[in-house]
Amino acid sequence: MIDKRTVSAMLLESADLLASESDLLSEIDSKFGDGDHGITMLKIAKLIEQEVAAWDDESIGSFLDGLGCKAMEVRGGSAGPLYGTLISGLGFELSDDEDELGPDAVKRMFSGCLSEMQDITTAQVGDKTMMDALIPACEAAKAAADDIEAILEAADDAAAGGARDSERYQSKFGRAKSYKEETIGTPDAGAISTSLFIRGLHEGYLKALQSH
Repeated sequence: MIDKRTVSAMLLESADLLASESDLLSEIDSKFGDGDHGITMLKIAKLIEQEVAAWDDESIGSFLDGLGCKAMEVRGGSAGPLYGTLISGLGFELSDDEDELGPDAVKRMFSGCLSEMQDITTAQVGDKTMMDALIPACEAAKAAADDIEAILEAADDAAAGGARDSERYQSKFGRAKSYKEETIGTPDAGAISTSLFIRGLHEGYLKALQSH
């Protein structure tokens, strides 16, 4: 089961990975974008750390929704609203009385996340966006065995694979789409940061297990 302490560890690991790779994310983004993706991810990482430290009586679902709403306000192009929606979506299908999450609830976290994201973007796999990592991750989580570690590992592996695959695609959204075929050969910064966020959820869960 996943409790508030474990969710905190998962989010903090995601924040740590995003912060540690912020320079790389900006470097990738600078090739065809504004070059500020890493800066925005660093802001979101710091926000996660602050909000986790202040987490009190809120349920897991309510906390994720509130954290996502605050992330939406982070300045830095579309990344704030997109990642805010992603984080809020993780809590979208959780009820306020779920203080411990089993495999079914973890799968609902991913399905709610994908549903919320697809409400605000039409991007699909192959469009060279963060959805190249998120869609495979959520689909893998849904298809995984009913075991929390298996669900998170499947999502992690699928997100990493999707981020790698984004290198082969041509950008169809944002500023990068004007570069057309030139974008082939460079991974999408949003897909990379999404894969890092999901890897953090997985690795944070494993570290929480070891500390119990």
